[in-house]
Amino acid sequence: MPVSAAASAREILVRLHDVMAARRPAQAKLNQVVRIIADALDSEVCSIYLLREGVLELFATEGLKQEAVHVTRLALGEGLVGTIAANVETLNLDEAASHPDFAYKPETGEELFHSFAGVPIVRRERAVGVLSVQHADPRRYEEVEIEALQTVAMVLSELIANAELVDGRGGETDRVQSTAPVRLAGLKLVDGMARGNAVYHQPRITIEHTVAEDIEAERARVYAAFAKMREQIDRMANQAEFGVGGEHDEVLETYKMFAYDEGWSRRINEAIDSGLTAEAAIERVQQRTRSRMRQISDPLLADRMHDLEDLSNRLLRIVSGQMGTAAQQGLRQDTILIARNLGPAELLEYDRRRLKGVVLEEGSLTAHVTIVARAMGVPVLGRVRDVRQLVAEGDPLLLDAGESAAFVRPSAAMDEAFEAKLVLSQKRRAVFAALKTVPPLSRDDHRVTVMVNAGLRDDVAAIELTGADGIGLFRTEFQFLVSATLPQRERQQRLYRDVLEQAGEKPVIFRTVDIGGDKALPYMRADDEAEENPAMGWRALRVALERNGLMKAQARALLEAAAGRTLNVMFPMVSEPWEFDEAQALFEAQRAWLAGRGRRLPGEIRYGAMLEVPALAESLDILLPKLDFLSIGTNDLTQFLFAADRAHPKLAERYDWLSPSILRFLRRVIGPVDAAGVDLCVCGEMGGRPLEAMALIGIGIDRLSITPAAVGPIKAMVRSLDVGGLRTVMADLLAQPPRDMRGTLGAWAAENGVELA
Repeated sequence: MPVSAAASAREILVRLHDVMAARRPAQAKLNQVVRIIADALDSEVCSIYLLREGVLELFATEGLKQEAVHVTRLALGEGLVGTIAANVETLNLDEAASHPDFAYKPETGEELFHSFAGVPIVRRERAVGVLSVQHADPRRYEEVEIEALQTVAMVLSELIANAELVDGRGGETDRVQSTAPVRLAGLKLVDGMARGNAVYHQPRITIEHTVAEDIEAERARVYAAFAKMREQIDRMANQAEFGVGGEHDEVLETYKMFAYDEGWSRRINEAIDSGLTAEAAIERVQQRTRSRMRQISDPLLADRMHDLEDLSNRLLRIVSGQMGTAAQQGLRQDTILIARNLGPAELLEYDRRRLKGVVLEEGSLTAHVTIVARAMGVPVLGRVRDVRQLVAEGDPLLLDAGESAAFVRPSAAMDEAFEAKLVLSQKRRAVFAALKTVPPLSRDDHRVTVMVNAGLRDDVAAIELTGADGIGLFRTEFQFLVSATLPQRERQQRLYRDVLEQAGEKPVIFRTVDIGGDKALPYMRADDEAEENPAMGWRALRVALERNGLMKAQARALLEAAAGRTLNVMFPMVSEPWEFDEAQALFEAQRAWLAGRGRRLPGEIRYGAMLEVPALAESLDILLPKLDFLSIGTNDLTQFLFAADRAHPKLAERYDWLSPSILRFLRRVIGPVDAAGVDLCVCGEMGGRPLEAMALIGIGIDRLSITPAAVGPIKAMVRSLDVGGLRTVMADLLAQPPRDMRGTLGAWAAENGVELA
């Protein structure tokens, strides 16, 4: 037996090289492969099982009965071979029959053999077959033998894919383990339906050649790739490309730890010694990492292993020369994008005509990409576990984010049902589009103001498309989030002027930049340590008042952009009246500075605040005399009231917006605001849902700022509503809340003909 795994594998690969290069049928090659492996490992049996039509078929064997070839079949999970393929794991047993998953197949004659070892044949993270060896005497195979088998299995995957021997479409794109439809469950991040083909944000690297011609040349390629990768990681640290503070710093430190880990580079070198190319060696070590990840129950340790996987992908891209994302390569068809996670700038790189939806392995309701996707009208499903293992590049996908599901390789029945629902949805959208010139006037002539939320220059077109009353919330931080450097004042001014000009006579409310906390900017370094609760941390107005140079520049940009017009400015996350006072004083100082230099200024400045922090509700008597308007941000307000992080997957949908706690709190705010004659608006996702919007109107809200897609449904709801009757009912319900407020309101709406699309 060879003295090392590398020597053992290299001995086999040298002999396999000639087999693979020969012009012979694939079956003949496999027959020769099992003889070579059995001989090299001094094993009495060597067998290859391949996945065909969803089951594992004995394709070639040395040592078992030849009449069993193409006859013996095992389902995924059946027997030792089926267990290896189903779990993508290695088994090494001195007594095969003692394993609980052992299944005896009499036609093979395997009752003569006691020991068993098997490794999965993996193609793009999926088992497409199993390579096994057996021996008459009970013994566990040595570690060097197992490693040799794993290396050989990698080379076999290339031969098998090129010969198109397994399920799928050969080397072009391999199926998971069957062509059966799969339903993926996740968390609705952005509502909507979409159809398209799966495209990976970072396309998978196809390893075309696994056996090295020149080991030293391959080693030099890996050394060069490591040097380039480490240079990239160091540059990230110096330029803070990863963002700063909190998780970003932790990720960067983990990346640096792995990038300079000698054990990792040594294992890749050992794989090259066994006769693999640089790409195959990296993938070989990566397969071992994935195998370890499947056995890890500690979520923190599993996350670190995911970081190593990401870094391995980076190294593989460098060594193969296949850099860039799918956006940079260009979309060629209607696409459902698949990614572990995305940043807002990355999403904006994609062609909106082709990008139909997004499925994320991670993602949260508060993530920047979710906000941008909602503004773009792109449905997003997040928290889809193992999506990158369950979906192959090019797979047809149906995305129904409203149902928190996506359907991979849908059946004809699934496709038909989806199409029927989509057609109905499109008809409803056509009905809503027809309402764009119709005011949101209730049956009892109560006018509700319906505005849109925006953050991009292109979003302003939604005013005309929907017939909205204006922009109730323009998120100025989008320009900061998608920029590699701090946007200069001139750039900011140009954006704000364009927005005002496109809006015409309709009002635009600019929210000053809401950054920090979980919206870390790559070019702003936090002074303090990592934040455990970034949503409640150093962000929004807190950042702006401390780093007031940024706010001064934004103030001048807004003041000059709104020359001769009315400027509506809103400050986010005001917790105390003095914070509003300082922010207003800063704007007024900039107005005086510009006036002193003869600059043209707005005809009027209206100042407002966002009520997101519950504490502000206790100071309204102090604040209201200073305000022109107040906006309620229901997204943050809800998580603060319930002490529930909306980004946490277990809490994201735990608390209902129609809870009496929320509705009573809002009603308590409405009274003094109305009495003070201050405009009050709800600027959160709550206002864009028909049933929730109905409840808000029922407690006295007359102004909503919502996503453009929600304007039509909300208009339709308002026009079918008797506001006076609703407000009487809501007063009774909040006096004595029912156990199921949502169900009670839904039933009332149905009885009274309220349209809840």
